[in-house]
Amino acid sequence: MVVLTTTGFGWAMFRPGGSGTSTADVIGSGFNAPDGATDILLIGNDSRTDAYGNPLPEEVLRELRTTQEGGDLTDAMILVRIPNGGGSASAMSFPRDTLVDPGHGIGEIKLTETMNNGMAIERARLQEEGVTDEKELQEKSRLAGKQLLRETIEKITGVSIDHYAEVNLLGFYEITKAIGGVEVCLKEDTQDSYSGANFKKGVQTIEGGDALAFVRQRHGLINELSRGKRQQVFMSALARKVMSSGTLTNPAKLSNLIDAIQKSVVLDPGLANDLLGFAQQMQGIAGGDIQFYTAPVHMVGPSGQEDVTIKIPEVKQFAADLLLSPQEREQKMAAQQARASITVSVYNASGVTGLAARVLDEVSAQGFQEGSSANAETMAKSVVYHAAGEEAAAKQVADFLGGLPVEPSSNVTSGTVQVYVGKDYAGPGAQEFAGPRTIRLDGVRQLPPLHTQQVDEQPITADGIPCVE
Repeated sequence: MVVLTTTGFGWAMFRPGGSGTSTADVIGSGFNAPDGATDILLIGNDSRTDAYGNPLPEEVLRELRTTQEGGDLTDAMILVRIPNGGGSASAMSFPRDTLVDPGHGIGEIKLTETMNNGMAIERARLQEEGVTDEKELQEKSRLAGKQLLRETIEKITGVSIDHYAEVNLLGFYEITKAIGGVEVCLKEDTQDSYSGANFKKGVQTIEGGDALAFVRQRHGLINELSRGKRQQVFMSALARKVMSSGTLTNPAKLSNLIDAIQKSVVLDPGLANDLLGFAQQMQGIAGGDIQFYTAPVHMVGPSGQEDVTIKIPEVKQFAADLLLSPQEREQKMAAQQARASITVSVYNASGVTGLAARVLDEVSAQGFQEGSSANAETMAKSVVYHAAGEEAAAKQVADFLGGLPVEPSSNVTSGTVQVYVGKDYAGPGAQEFAGPRTIRLDGVRQLPPLHTQQVDEQPITADGIPCVE
């Protein structure tokens, strides 16, 4: 839509009030704290309705390779950050099964279920107030669900979201058909009867039902992160195709694309009414300058049954770092990669219950690999031990913990660091001696993460066709 507004044909359709695009006031009129960027939440909704809430006909569902079963589950959630003053735009996607707590007494649920929970809470509230009109119940509860999803992503990222755009199953189908498909690349053949995926290895053009199957396939992939990569390369391929001269100079393709958008895309009113202004803000951002990342997540549990967990401070820092220049981000990621190669274990020599576990939490939140925590004989002074020749690694840990002394030890293996927190320790984690949190005894930890999203992940861009699982 950004590209369409830069053409005369697009302007004729997307001038204020002229697009006919469905809107939802997901952002509201509240004050958005400045955070250095224009932030847009992009949602792929597993809804069996069009943009106006009308159920899709059975013949359309057959084309989409699905049925009426299902709800407003969000299959794709991507936060786009555009720095104030222009520059490179970045996006972070969230695996749909990421465990979050949206508040409102809901408890811990999967991110994909947030919208449905928000809808259910609002519907029950409205019915308690005596609302019986089904259309009113649906419209207001749907909006509340979208708003809860926005609030939840703001909560875990520390970002103030400015705009909202949502596309449903019908949109994935019709938009790709309108532009003649997009090019993607797979590393291996794949087949999945649940989603209808049936793809060969290598570069191929997909559209319609195949495009849906490509982004929705779950069975046969390594884990939820693989599905997220599929969505990223699809988005980058879509951006590349829409920005190509073959689309921009073809009135028929533009007309079909606009028609598909009107049927399947929901925007917040601020974005719908000022697409031209938004396009001007986006000037100079070419396809290759949009970089797609995955939010830092941790896969915990046995293979095939992993829980997708996050550490909110880690996600907030990652979101903030998206506003760095590509060079600054590369330098910071190099430093994070160095930390990720160091495994840290913490031993409680202070006599304070739970201190080692808290210190290890603080250390792992900085990107160091999490080792074990255990009790040790009481020591007056804290110290960080390292293997011979690896003082630099120990110094990184020691500096973070408040400038602790470092010493070599023959008992420490290469690539690891052992922290002994003594009675003098006053660094990160030491101030949490009291409070509402549950006491956790020190000791060897159970079920360490089988996989942690790598901090040195190379971004997906719209420049080229990366091959994925």
